Parts: sequence; C-alpha cells; structure tokens
Amino acid sequence: MEIKVIPMGISERKQKEKLEMAKLILDAARKVFLEKGYEQTSIRNIANEINYSPGSLYFYFKDKSEIFHELHKEGFRLLMSRMAVLAKVADPFERLKAIGLNFIEFAQQHRDYYNLMFIVEEPVNPAVEGFKIAQEAISFLAGVLTECQAKGRFTGMDIEYLTFMVLSAIHGICALFCKDRTSSFVSKTNEELMQHGYECFVALLEKG
Repeated sequence: MEIKVIPMGISERKQKEKLEMAKLILDAARKVFLEKGYEQTSIRNIANEINYSPGSLYFYFKDKSEIFHELHKEGFRLLMSRMAVLAKVADPFERLKAIGLNFIEFAQQHRDYYNLMFIVEEPVNPAVEGFKIAQEAISFLAGVLTECQAKGRFTGMDIEYLTFMVLSAIHGICALFCKDRTSSFVSKTNEELMQHGYECFVALLEKG
C-alpha cells in the first residue's frame, strides 16, 4: 500500500522554523544567563553564542527579560507537571513528603533550570507569567500543608510561615547542591546528603 506524504504548507513550515529558532535562542540564553548572571547578559551575548546578529533575535523576543521569563516558565511548567501527578496521593502528609522528594529530584535532573528559577538574580515583576507560575507552586504547597493541619498536624502554626519554612529547607538542600557547596561534607556524596538530609527534615516534620 502506497503511503502518501502530504507536503508541509508554507505557513506550517515557517511556523516550524520559527519554533526551532526560538528553541535555539532559549538554549543559548540558558547557558549565557548561568555563566554571566542576569545583569551582565545582553541580547548581543546571546546572539554571539549562536553566531547570529543581535537584531535577528528581536524577531522572536522583544528583550532579554522576555527570554529569561520564557526560560522561567519552561522550568516551572516542568516542575509543576511533576507535582500534578501527586494529586492521587490521598494522605496529605505523604503527599507533602513526595513533594519534597520531587523538588530535590528536579534539582538533580534539571540543575540549569533550577539555577535559573531560584538562584540567578533578576528583577521581580509580579505581572509576568513566570512569577505567577511560581506563586501557583507556593500556593500548591500551602494547600497541602493546610490539608495536613486539618488532619491534626502542625497544630496552631501559621500556614504562611510554615510554607516559607518548608520551602526554605527544601530549597536549601537543592541550592547547596546546585551551587557545588557540599564539598565540605567530605565523607558523604551529594546523593547521600540530599536524600538522608531530607529524611532528617521529614523526621522533624513528623514530630510537628
């Protein structure tokens, strides 16, 4: 049986090429932002990375801020897709523990994204979508902690303070790993420090 190949139309081909070019720019930008930081990165730096003229990048992104926040959104979409599957975990405390493990695994598997999302300094603009997605992630964690409280855990604790504390502890584990600040613990591997350090934190939560 002969299989007919339908040729791609001009508009489809142009859209495909545009998406491929945008991905090329984002991949280059991710590298440059991580090497230079937000303030020292420029459209020219990014363009040089892929041997394009700076002006050509403006056909795809209006400025470096838009590029940075697109990378932000990519990272948070990836993180939240991992969290979404935990909705089926009935017990909220077990879900909370799984959230922490997922967060740590995300940092281990996607160090570049983690650095861009949580460590590289950049001007905070509450109006941009990346910031809003970050807020959704915090609200997701706060919701699970609220459920835990309804089940009798963390009695009397302020949910906002508790959310901040839990997020800070988990982020601390990830940030030390992502910035190679674990070398002082000479007898333990990164994996051991992150896994068993998190287990110690969970043990403290279980007493709460």
